[in-house]
Amino acid sequence: MSNHSIQVKGLRKAYKQHQVLKGVDFEVEKGSIFALLGSNGAGKTTVVRILTTLLKQDGGTAVINGYDVASKADHVRQAISLTGQFAAVDEILTGRENLVMIAKLRYLKNPRQVAEDLLQRFGLTDAADRRASTYSGGMRRRLDIALSLVGKPQIIFLDEPTTGLDPEARIEVWKIVKELADGGTTVLLTTQYLEEAEQLADRIAILHEGRIIASGTLAELKKLFPSAKVEYVEKQPSLEDIFLSIIGKKEGA
Repeated sequence: MSNHSIQVKGLRKAYKQHQVLKGVDFEVEKGSIFALLGSNGAGKTTVVRILTTLLKQDGGTAVINGYDVASKADHVRQAISLTGQFAAVDEILTGRENLVMIAKLRYLKNPRQVAEDLLQRFGLTDAADRRASTYSGGMRRRLDIALSLVGKPQIIFLDEPTTGLDPEARIEVWKIVKELADGGTTVLLTTQYLEEAEQLADRIAILHEGRIIASGTLAELKKLFPSAKVEYVEKQPSLEDIFLSIIGKKEGA
């Protein structure tokens, strides 16, 4: 059995004349956090939509938990969950009602207990019986991630999970993501926030103009950065330095 939850090879996608993905390759180990880092328009969401069976690729293969996303979409859907950039929360329902509804849709036994456990885990018990429309951005995002964990998916996709959140709410989401991976869930997250990738990811891939131009651990990416000039104190490059250096280097090549 492969130790990889996700294997992507030569993934290509075009919209009319525009090549969005030009042959994307990467692998994600089980139980790890993998960050797909790139600017707006780099193709991150397109990758996620293909991997979550929402979009057909033009070429290449994507395998999730041993199942091909194109030919075995049903098997893939049973193993995964997706949280998009915009919270998929029903504003009219309370937090508890949102969770119970999803648990029923997933045919789980005892939906109320499932909801109760997740409300507690995500610190939403006090707000459980308020309409979701009254929640702050951070609470709504917590509820959104809780909804995507109903049924204990093995792999969770988080597409720009902290866009639009204030720093405090962002740190809360980071804590949740770390806990998910610690519990054995595989997490693939897309982000344009360099600090987010630096904080969370076991491995980082930089997607630029439809291709992965660098990938590895933070330590490995640091080695791609030109070594520091001899100074009294050697300054460690931040991920931002590395990201800009790699993109600049590739564009100028």
